[in-house]
Amino acid sequence: EQTKSIEHCQSIWKQLAELPADRSTLVIALGGGVIGDLAGFIAATYARGLRFIQIPTTLLAQVDSSVGGKVGVNLPQAKNMVGAFWQPEMVFIDPQVLGTLDSRNYRAGLAEVVKYGVIYDPVFFQFLENSTPALMNLDQRVLTEVIANCCRIKAKIVAEDEKEVSGRRAILNYGHTWGHAIETVCGYGTLLHGEAVSIGMTCAARLAVLMGMLAPSVFERQTKLLKTLGLPTECPLDSDDAILSAMKRDKKVDSGVLKLILPTALGSVQLVPAPDHPLMLQSLVEINPVS
Repeated sequence: EQTKSIEHCQSIWKQLAELPADRSTLVIALGGGVIGDLAGFIAATYARGLRFIQIPTTLLAQVDSSVGGKVGVNLPQAKNMVGAFWQPEMVFIDPQVLGTLDSRNYRAGLAEVVKYGVIYDPVFFQFLENSTPALMNLDQRVLTEVIANCCRIKAKIVAEDEKEVSGRRAILNYGHTWGHAIETVCGYGTLLHGEAVSIGMTCAARLAVLMGMLAPSVFERQTKLLKTLGLPTECPLDSDDAILSAMKRDKKVDSGVLKLILPTALGSVQLVPAPDHPLMLQSLVEINPVS
C-alpha cells in the first residue's frame, strides 16, 4: 500500500519516458489491488492515456478493484485521493491463482464479497452464509460463482453511474469511508484494505442501528458472517477522533458535508449526511448497540 504514491508514479513515468513508451503502449496490471490502482493511474495519466489490461491475482482485486475503472494513488492525508476514471481494455480473472495467496490476504478479499450481499443482493448474502466452509476451503466451483456474481453486480452499478454523478455508484463505497480513514490513521499497510473495510462495514451498520435505520438482527447477521470468515470487526486502535478527522477528508465530502452509505436492510443502502459527532463516535466505540 505504501507504493501507491506520487513518488512511485514519478519513478514509473520516468521509466516509460526512457523506454520510450508512446500512445500505442499497453500497460498490464498483474497483481492485487495496489498494482491495479497504480498501473491504471499510470495508464490514465501518461501521454494523456494508454490502454491497459487488468489481471488481478487477489480475491479483493478480482471481485472489486479491477472492475469499474477507478484508478489512483494515496496521499499521506487520505487514501485514493488522487485518481481518475480509466477503464481497462479487459479484465482477465483466473480463480486458481487464489491458491497462491496466504490465508490473511485471501480472507481480506471476502470483505468485499460480503459487501455486495449487503448493498445489493440479500439472496447472495444468504448464499454466502450457507457457503462459508466452501469459501474457507477455496472450493473452485463456489469461488467461480461468487467472483462472477460480484463482477456482474459491480458492472451493472458502474454502468448506471460510471463517474459517480448520480450517486448510484457511491453504494459501492459501503464501509470504505470508515475503512479508508482507519487505514490512514493506522498507517498504510498495517491493516489490509479488506480488513479495514470489514471494520468499516461494521461501523456503518452499527451507526444505522443507532440511527433507527436498520434492524439489529441485520447488524448481527453481518457481524457474524464477517467473523465466521475470519475478518476483524473492531478497530485495533484507540484513535477515534483521529479516525473521524480523517473521514472528513473523504472524497464523498460535498460542500463540507460528509455523506455516508448506510444499510436499511439486506440488499438496500442509502446515502445520508453524517450525524452529529457523538453518534459518529459511538459507531466506532460501541461494541454492540443491541442490549
